[in-house]
Amino acid sequence: MPNVLPFKIGTFQGYGPEAYADFPHRHTFYEIVHVTAGSGTHVVELERHPLEPPHLGVVAPGQVHHWEGVSGLEGTVILFTEHFLVEYADDREVLGRLAAERPWLGLDGAAEVWAGRLVGELQEEFRRGAEGFATVLRALLHILVVRAARLAGPFVPEGGAGARSVGVATGFGRLLAGGDPAGWSVRGCADALGVSAGYLAEAVKAATGRTPGELIREARVGEAKRLLACTDLTVRQVALRTGMSDPAYFCRFFRRETGVSPGDFRRGVDVGGAREGW
Repeated sequence: MPNVLPFKIGTFQGYGPEAYADFPHRHTFYEIVHVTAGSGTHVVELERHPLEPPHLGVVAPGQVHHWEGVSGLEGTVILFTEHFLVEYADDREVLGRLAAERPWLGLDGAAEVWAGRLVGELQEEFRRGAEGFATVLRALLHILVVRAARLAGPFVPEGGAGARSVGVATGFGRLLAGGDPAGWSVRGCADALGVSAGYLAEAVKAATGRTPGELIREARVGEAKRLLACTDLTVRQVALRTGMSDPAYFCRFFRRETGVSPGDFRRGVDVGGAREGW
């Protein structure tokens, strides 16, 4: 049966409310959504994306996302594991860049035509499950990923040193998205990726315009905000979950980065928009 594959496709209505959950959560798989109608907001890593269909959205494993105030949502949800991309290894890097840089793409008339056609062919191939359908699904998904990347901008890897640099930057993003905050250090991430700290800094700077240290701090703040807003953990527990053993240092760090204390943030105190998006 088709659903034994590390791939699934269906409509928002077919999946039910879990496909547009209104609480922040992570997946261990990739998700591509093709939104054709509806209103509301899709929030990915605290960044809000109002619905003005048609859209094509990408969420990578480990990214935190949820839906807010959706109404009349229509479209298709495509779920697949990294293993499903085995025949098109470069798609992993492309999807990582899309999820990190352009997770929410507007579709003009021509783009909506090819996106709708490809998504429709994926649905039909999955439904029929005819001989060789897994190969066809991979090929159609590859075309969808490449065309989405073209729509987002010219960053598809072309091999050589440039591709390695992009791969390192993408791998760094995955570590921050799905890893243990206790291991979020420039040296620790470099070791995990098998490169020097200097090379990691160059690759990340070239890909994002920012330093690994800046992105690590941002990731810690984002995870702290999520835990404070969406759980009942104590400040001490939140500090430990974000890789800081000293709650007092965590409080100073959080205030320096956001302008408010963890307690004020949890209570919804709005100081300079620090809690905007929650």
